[in-house]
Amino acid sequence: MKKALRRLFAAILVIVLAVAAGTFIPRPLFAPARSEDLAERRRILVLSNPIHSDIVISLTEDTRAAFGFLERFGVPVADPAAQWLVVGWGGRAFYIETPTWADLKALPVLRALTVDSSVLHVDVAGELDENHPAVSAFDLDSGQFQQLSAFIQASFMGEAGEVVAVGDTGYGAYDRFFEAKGYFNAFLGCNTWTAAALRTAGLRTGLWNPLPQTLTLSLELFN
Repeated sequence: MKKALRRLFAAILVIVLAVAAGTFIPRPLFAPARSEDLAERRRILVLSNPIHSDIVISLTEDTRAAFGFLERFGVPVADPAAQWLVVGWGGRAFYIETPTWADLKALPVLRALTVDSSVLHVDVAGELDENHPAVSAFDLDSGQFQQLSAFIQASFMGEAGEVVAVGDTGYGAYDRFFEAKGYFNAFLGCNTWTAAALRTAGLRTGLWNPLPQTLTLSLELFN
């Protein structure tokens, strides 16, 4: 019994140290050069809840055109009332089948803790409160913004040059799930995808951010 407890304690300690190192060691180690032209700044947001993070990009003429392919799947990116495009990546079973904690089931949790295929969840939003504690805001130059947009677009699974919707799945009337590239597990999950996307855009994250809390902290520390 004591041996088992020592092993459990050692495993917990390793995880705690890994999360701490992943939070406080920046990636990349040195800050990349950024444009000082404030006129070209583009606003992005990161939305976080206790287990998940989304990237939010402003819907302007160029982004409405770049993501115009979403219109035919019922995501109204061209609607003037839509100010933001909200994108998240995650495990297929858990993401689709758990819109709220009340919907939590054992099998999607098991898939998330092992290996699952991935999906992208896409939604639009109107005005958002940037002062809300679940919102982090950043300004990118135009080149960094385009890199982020390209990363998101490249995350869609393509079939004959077309993105693939997951049936008619969504949480509401204007959002949809799409097949995505990559495989999901709890250690390389939605928040590590968010971090990778943000690094593509020139932001610095922690070395490994499996939780939205560690991602948010590392973004505050290094940007």
